[in-house]
This record gives sequence, C-alpha cells and structure tokens, in this order.
Amino acid sequence: MTARPIVRFPDPRLRLPADPVDTFDKELHRLAEDLLDTMRAAPGIGITAPHIGIARRLVVLELSASEAPRTYVNPAIVWASDDMIRHQEGSVSMPGVTHEVERRARVHVKYWDLDGVERMEEAEGLLSVCHQHEIDQLDGIFWLQRLSRIKRERLIKRYEKLRRGS
Repeated sequence: MTARPIVRFPDPRLRLPADPVDTFDKELHRLAEDLLDTMRAAPGIGITAPHIGIARRLVVLELSASEAPRTYVNPAIVWASDDMIRHQEGSVSMPGVTHEVERRARVHVKYWDLDGVERMEEAEGLLSVCHQHEIDQLDGIFWLQRLSRIKRERLIKRYEKLRRGS
C-alpha cells in the first residue's frame, strides 16, 4: 500500500510501550501492509508499528525474499530456552549501525493473526532473535538497551556521525 516515514532514534516514542490491538478490522490489515512496504523500503527484515509512530502491538517480519512475510498481533514470549545465541542486530530507526546482541536461542511466541485467531509459534535462530528484538521494541526497549553502556555510547556516536554526513 504505502511506505510510511520511519521514526528515527532517539525519538522518545521508541521507548514507549505499545498498546494492545483489540480491533481486527480492515484498518489493521492496511497498517500491516503499510508496515511491510515500509520495511522493504528501509530495507529491513522486521518492523513494528511503533517504528512508524503508531503505538500498537503489531509486528511484520520477512526474513528472506524466499519466505512469505509474517504478521504478529499482540505477540508475547511464553517460553524461552536457557541456551543463548549471538546475532548482529540493528534497527530501521537507526540505519547504518549494527552490533552483536545476545538473545535466547529458542522461544515460543503466542500471538494473534490479522483475523483475530490466536496462534502459537516455536522459533529458533534468526526467527527467535527477531521475535525477541521486535517484542522488546513493543515493550519500549530499544535494541541498544541490550548492550553495555560503553558499547551503546560508541554506537550512538557512530550513528550521529552518519546522520551528520548524510
């Protein structure tokens, strides 16, 4: 439908918890389509409604061009493994900056689809990382908060330098 403007770090809206979705209607479907278009234009592999300034618990993931996009309404992690993995992360709200983050290797996620049907998904590897990253964003936790203060400050300085250069 439409690629929308992305909220850029350090916008305070990126640190606010998103509200649950309680109405499953055409507007929600349009928002999910706009999120997909916005994510592809960014480009990225995951996006939330807060990334475009809408405080709703909606996530769209598209991990590769060969896989269909996935939409999650009100996702929540209901189980996480004890084993951990490290993966390079970044954000459409902070383009050009990435860093390795440690996350749970496997998770189970409860969510609703766009028609309001409750579902459960088991995820591991990259999909597990993406779920944790985007659910953090819905909870108002920007990915940088998962890093040490020193790493976070370095990345913010790098991002500011990139923004000044463009």
